[in-house]
Amino acid sequence: METGSPQNTGPDGPQGTIEAVVNEPVWIALPPGLLKMRRLLLVVWLGLIALAAGLLPGLLAGPAWAAFALPPLALMAWGWVMIERNWRSWRYAERADDLLISRGVLWREETVVPYGRMQLVEVTSGPVERHFGLASVQLHTAAAATDATIPGLDPAEAERLRDRLTELGEARSAGL
Repeated sequence: METGSPQNTGPDGPQGTIEAVVNEPVWIALPPGLLKMRRLLLVVWLGLIALAAGLLPGLLAGPAWAAFALPPLALMAWGWVMIERNWRSWRYAERADDLLISRGVLWREETVVPYGRMQLVEVTSGPVERHFGLASVQLHTAAAATDATIPGLDPAEAERLRDRLTELGEARSAGL
């Protein structure tokens, strides 16, 4: 045996480690604009509910009834934290043969969509999303139960992803 020559033949050697790292998907997180939008919607809606629940009874029945504003405010504080946890759980990865979408805080859900099974790739953006400069990508396959949506992307990234997925889907179409 030669001294100084690396042993790259076994799975435990350096070569096996490099191959394991190369095969790992590169996960892409959602942009922070989605978190900002969802938190603003939370504050607006629960703020209005807290105002209505505290102000109306407080004016009509007495100041002690204004305490009805506390549950919506507590729910707002809890929701603020939960929305961030949910936002952090979303990610996606493009691999050679399929797209991975991972989400969920308590119940993790990972969807694998093979490029050859994609029938339609849509980019949508509602009025609130457009205001925040966001778009969503939705993938449709032959399976009715497929819930492959990536929310809150930058519109340029959503269009790039749509074009790439469409191109890969056409190249690998599995023929139905």
